[in-house]
Amino acid sequence: MTHTSLASWLSYIESQHPSEIELGLERGSKVLARLNLARPKHKVITVAGTNGKGSTCAMLTQYLCEQNYSVGTYTSPHFLAFNERIALNDLPCDDEILCRAFEAIEAAREGITLTYFEFSTLAALWIFDQSNLDYWVLEVGLGGRLDSVNMIDTDVAVVTSISLDHIDWLGDNLDVIAREKTGIARKDKLLISGVVNPPSTIASTALEVGAHLRQKGVDFHFELDSNTWSWSGDGLQFETLPIPSLPLQNAATVIAVLVYMGFSPTHADLVSLFSRAQLMGRFQKVATFPDVYIDVAHNPEAAIELAHRISNLPIQPVAVCGMLKDKDIASVMKHLAGCFSDWFCCDLAGPRGAKASELVKHIVHSSPSLALNAKAFQSVGDAFSSALVKAQDEQRSVIVFGSFVTVSDYLALNQSKE
Repeated sequence: MTHTSLASWLSYIESQHPSEIELGLERGSKVLARLNLARPKHKVITVAGTNGKGSTCAMLTQYLCEQNYSVGTYTSPHFLAFNERIALNDLPCDDEILCRAFEAIEAAREGITLTYFEFSTLAALWIFDQSNLDYWVLEVGLGGRLDSVNMIDTDVAVVTSISLDHIDWLGDNLDVIAREKTGIARKDKLLISGVVNPPSTIASTALEVGAHLRQKGVDFHFELDSNTWSWSGDGLQFETLPIPSLPLQNAATVIAVLVYMGFSPTHADLVSLFSRAQLMGRFQKVATFPDVYIDVAHNPEAAIELAHRISNLPIQPVAVCGMLKDKDIASVMKHLAGCFSDWFCCDLAGPRGAKASELVKHIVHSSPSLALNAKAFQSVGDAFSSALVKAQDEQRSVIVFGSFVTVSDYLALNQSKE
């Protein structure tokens, strides 16, 4: 099957499997074996976790690129273009190489049915093989043990955080979820855990597998000062580091990954990294007058981080929020309801999209005083238009958040106006 454009290929691979998600390694591994791909010149780094995967991958990639290594980075989902998922030296791949990758996978699969994510993962690995890279940085899509990224034996496994999410797929308690996410670990290889208050199954899984576990709070530590922070571990200490725009706990995990991998980052290296590190959609300012921020916070842990960021603003902002109904909406609203002066909630399309009216109910339940200040709209565009008027009238900022879908819809709307 030959397609003439990336859009055509993406439409095709979306149609090849009846389910958006089907966990398991058997199908993809058969195709991967047929592709006969080489590994990077140095190491594969695989990152799992409930929150912080994207920012951890971004900071690792940016450090390695600054050190003049060649790096392939695979992340998901994307905001505006599929190309965002597969990057070479921190730049999205072009359509041509993506199409060639899909052609190679289509030829190799010989009737094996693959999900959209399996196609995407194999495309990333094929492109990285073709590019003869020093490092691969791979973000797990869902869970760890049965995620298609786990087809590749990693050299360094990283678990950023553990909290309840994707309960239907991963289990309904933290011990089970931690075991699933730690399933990326390999015998005699590093397993770096950035998890605060880690479930015991992280250590027990590492022991069963024979991985070399290094844990935050045990083997390495970080501490926030007033305007800087410090890190210590493995006999090293870094002080007066700049506070990054990305979550601090993930920055601490990144230093641990680098140190235990055998890098020797200097204080200047880390100052450079944390002064510049950025990732789309993580409390990112995208407009001014009024200021508009986008954030993909969609679960309780991310909501706590967003609440902290909001606390540093000079005046309460207004919210534009849309969420998926399989998320813990009640807990997210419990953490964030009182952080905003006004809520402009929106319906999200598709079978997973939550209704704005449901969000409003949870907001008012968490903060009854907002009964007149939480409104429902049919789209992100309608909600944002009303929020913008309020923000301009009262000189407040706007924060668009709740889901990758919400942020993507906002960005697409904004792009269409340019």
